[in-house]
Amino acid sequence: NASVNRYLSALSKVYTVCVEEWFVLENNPVRRIPKLEEPKGRTRFLVNEERHSLLSECRKSSNGDLFLVVMLALSTGGREMEIWGLKWGDVDLKKGSVIFRDTKNGDTRRVAFSGHALTEFRSKVRRIDTDLVFPGRRDKHKPLSFRKPFESAVSAAGLKDFRFHDLRHTFASYMAMDGATLRDIADSLGHRTLNMVMRYSHLTEEHSSNVMKGMNQR
Repeated sequence: NASVNRYLSALSKVYTVCVEEWFVLENNPVRRIPKLEEPKGRTRFLVNEERHSLLSECRKSSNGDLFLVVMLALSTGGREMEIWGLKWGDVDLKKGSVIFRDTKNGDTRRVAFSGHALTEFRSKVRRIDTDLVFPGRRDKHKPLSFRKPFESAVSAAGLKDFRFHDLRHTFASYMAMDGATLRDIADSLGHRTLNMVMRYSHLTEEHSSNVMKGMNQR
């Protein structure tokens, strides 16, 4: 339904231009079509046991960069191609931050990270014939795809219904459970509004409830 609504929205824009700017039509017929109800969105995230199992399998993977890639996704909330297409020029290993430029909404954002992801990143050997952190094996100027090794690690870890994008949900869920506000989560994920992060509101509310309960007990 979400895809259908996006297609209708794009088509409606074309008709609007035809009506209001080019004067070749009298009305926009797409406006008569009701939008379909969209799901609230996935909130699948890794519980502690699942995270340990997945990272363990990533360590065992024949792809030597899979562990780092998954750690980056968990530590930064970056999208698939934001991480796979990362360039060395956008990595600051001294301060512990990365800059995502080719984002979904076109905005550039800097995300700080530390811990295991930073330690792993600092030990990675850099190639001098390409600026890509994860260059493809056949074409060094195109990012390497981690889809197959990731799916193999997920299967080996025994995870059900888990995709690479769910690492982003895991990052956001951990932020919410750690007390971050919806505004903090939206800024970290690169969302311009709070609509997309409302799915994590129950986690932030649960945290706030626990804080209030603890305060009242004290």
